[in-house]
Amino acid sequence: MDRMLYVAMTGAQQALRAQSLISHNLANANTTGFRQDLADFRSMPVFGDGGLPTRAYAMAERSGVDPTPGKVMTTGRDLDVAIQGEGWIAVQAPDGGEAYTRAGDLQVDANGLLTTASGHPVLGNSGPISIPPAEKIDIGADGTLSIRPLGTAPDNRVEVDRIKLVKPAAGDLDKDASGLMRAKDGQPVPPDAAVRLLGGALESSNVNPAAALVSMIESARRFEMQVKMMGVAEENANTTNQLLRLE
Repeated sequence: MDRMLYVAMTGAQQALRAQSLISHNLANANTTGFRQDLADFRSMPVFGDGGLPTRAYAMAERSGVDPTPGKVMTTGRDLDVAIQGEGWIAVQAPDGGEAYTRAGDLQVDANGLLTTASGHPVLGNSGPISIPPAEKIDIGADGTLSIRPLGTAPDNRVEVDRIKLVKPAAGDLDKDASGLMRAKDGQPVPPDAAVRLLGGALESSNVNPAAALVSMIESARRFEMQVKMMGVAEENANTTNQLLRLE
């Protein structure tokens, strides 16, 4: 069978992979703090034994994460925070390791743990942050958590902990399967006092739905083109078989 069929088949397969990634971005267009994945196509020449490449296969890959910040939306909620500029909030991943997120929609669970809306415990000076029963919780620009204990005067404030805020160098983080960012070297990133929070606000997803839809249409057209090439390969094979039968 002509190698053209395998080239077209690979192109169609990789177009579907790219479309799946774009669909994932679209599905998270309204997810707080979401950073969209970037998809790139590149050619992969196939070398024979001691010869020159006669075919080039297509390959779709996630080249990284778009670092563009999303828009900041004012909510007025005490536990909503948005990072001003660069930086990340440290959280505990499901496997117990340290991970990072821009999602600042925080909440206190039934056990008093401060978590994100996805349920990831927020890390402080010495691990996950626990909030005692309080009438009011305040989060400072530097991540300091203060509470007004139950039954105390309005001006009584007790500092509980401080949210760990980090600012790793560009390219030092990579996204895992759960959508959290992890350090590429596997080591916890040290806190950075220069990172600042904006209270009563949230950072939206940086996915542009219109641009993502255009990318999806382009990916679908690439898939259709590769399928047509597979049809051409089949026609060529049938024509060749007919010629061989005439002999």
